Amino acid sequence: MANKLFDKILIANRGEIACRVIKTCRKLGIKTVAVYSDADDGALHMRMADEAIHIGPPAAAESYLVIEKIIAACKQTGAQAVHPGYGFLSENRKFAAALKEAGIAFIGPNPDAIFAMGDKIESKKLAKQAGVSTVPGYLGAIGGTDEAVKIATEIGFPVMIKASAGGGGKGMRIARSADEVAQGFSSATNEAKNSFGDDRVFIEKYIEQPRHIEIQVLGDKHGNVIYLGERECSIQRRHQKVVEEAPSSFLDEKTRKAMGEQAVALAKTVNYDSAGTVEFIVGPDRSFYFLEMNTRLQVEHPVTELITGIDLVEQMIRVAANETLSIKQEDMKLDGWAVEVRIYAEDPLRGFLPSTGRLARWRTAEESNVIRNDTGVVEGSEISMFYDPMISKLCSYGKDRAEAIATLSAALDETWIAGIGHNVNFLSAVLDHPRFRSGNISTNFIAEEWPNGYGGTVLPEDRQNSALAIATLIHIRNELRARHLGGKLGLPDWVPGEAWIATLNKQDHALTVTDADGGLDAKIGKGKALKVRSAWKPGEPFFRGTVNGAPVVARVSARPDGVRIVHGGAELDVAVRTPRAAELARLMPEKLPPDMSKYLLCPMPGLVVSIAVAEGEPVKAGQALAVVEAMKMENVLRAERDGTVKKVNAKKGDSLAVDQVILEFA
Repeated sequence: MANKLFDKILIANRGEIACRVIKTCRKLGIKTVAVYSDADDGALHMRMADEAIHIGPPAAAESYLVIEKIIAACKQTGAQAVHPGYGFLSENRKFAAALKEAGIAFIGPNPDAIFAMGDKIESKKLAKQAGVSTVPGYLGAIGGTDEAVKIATEIGFPVMIKASAGGGGKGMRIARSADEVAQGFSSATNEAKNSFGDDRVFIEKYIEQPRHIEIQVLGDKHGNVIYLGERECSIQRRHQKVVEEAPSSFLDEKTRKAMGEQAVALAKTVNYDSAGTVEFIVGPDRSFYFLEMNTRLQVEHPVTELITGIDLVEQMIRVAANETLSIKQEDMKLDGWAVEVRIYAEDPLRGFLPSTGRLARWRTAEESNVIRNDTGVVEGSEISMFYDPMISKLCSYGKDRAEAIATLSAALDETWIAGIGHNVNFLSAVLDHPRFRSGNISTNFIAEEWPNGYGGTVLPEDRQNSALAIATLIHIRNELRARHLGGKLGLPDWVPGEAWIATLNKQDHALTVTDADGGLDAKIGKGKALKVRSAWKPGEPFFRGTVNGAPVVARVSARPDGVRIVHGGAELDVAVRTPRAAELARLMPEKLPPDMSKYLLCPMPGLVVSIAVAEGEPVKAGQALAVVEAMKMENVLRAERDGTVKKVNAKKGDSLAVDQVILEFA
């Protein structure tokens, strides 16, 4: 007989994960308490919960990370248990112990398991003692930069510098030389201290061309532990996961079973009693090495839920209430395929720097049995500089990998974000990439496919031609509407002709257009006819229709003399004109942007951590000039060319806005 679940649960977190936990609590009939900082006043998680308690200033170190404030909120509201989500206090042994002492249940593993496995150094030592395959490295305390360089040299380059208490890609650096170790050690320790209150780091060998594959485990307080398949998390940028999927297209059943059993054995060693994840790096020959164990719910847990039908948050709550797992290992079946992308407030065209501001628009595909949208924001929400810039985890389900990817690509085409920078176009580019679709991926995928950074998506010719035809249909309908309204003011009627010039990237494309029921037929040059059909009307933000019978969704908006089309990760500004208007447009002078090469500008809102140069000092291309912190990540700003510093306009501790001048060069 099942034990009684809790009456009220406090979620010691914010954003999408807090909203996610609240949804399961509602399903179980459990009341919820949200906590919020000044920066989150009015946030979605606060409004979704039954109660909300203010816990302090925006900085996490003064609000979400203060154990005493969380416990006080529990006592004030009568919450019997706390779900920590991920990040913040989720892997903090002191927090779990403090809750236990206060008589409040922690919806997570016991404090001893957190200590043994949550600490990256201790978990590797324990795994090694248990006979688990581990990556060569140095797990002791590192005294300083010189010792870090010595250790890295002995291990052999490249090495990974990694925060002991870390997660989410923070406090991690790859170093391929002694100089990179010295710089990476300093940045990693600073990030670790700021994000986790623990500046310890360790160093291990970096495995070339690895795949990042993790096993989801679930244990109860009665000694039962099972694994729920794997997740492939190899698509990463700066060690931050970008795309996740379940299962992995790389594993065979033999490897999956071996990894799962090893993960279970490791969990049983520490009496693990909640949802947790054992992460492995997997070589091209399917050899695998223990990386770390996350003693919490993972960000990417939805893909596991989609292919298993198991609500992991519900299982965590039931385990915390001392229930026995009702799922046996032999009952576990993986059904279909799921893919998740992380939509972030960041600008891929500026090196993925964080973007802050108000979400003027936030729309995406409607949730269904094949689309899941885990988000913590709504239109009008503020993306602040204090927290992780995630907007949403958009997930899809399909009977196989190809179907899941196609469904998610279409959902991204239906996504509209305005007011801040975002990575939706980049995510579309990843999903559409032939190498990704083939499954031939590693954690180096993004660095290898975009070695000079992401500079935008270029559509293949057939899709570009479809966009030109769509832009022409939209432009004609906008013109007809304008002329119809203008005709009532005495203007002459106007009938669109057959000849049009669509200009994209300064290149003219001649179109021959004929009217058709429900759309138009367009021939670009001497190419084949494109049959465009759609019920689109002027003012609608999305074009939904078909091109030669194939469904197409694109976000559209009016531009001078044409249309902006966002589709397949590409943003196309198409000017559609009559031949005479196009001829005249070519005679117009081009306005050139101002020369800003003599300035170092702050690429995002952030805090100046350090200025590395002084006025009058010569600098070389690639030299570090300043470090700016935004959203708990340190960003090193480097010189683009040789020069001399003329003026320093900022100092350590300054808060800067986007494009604020840091340095001027002679």
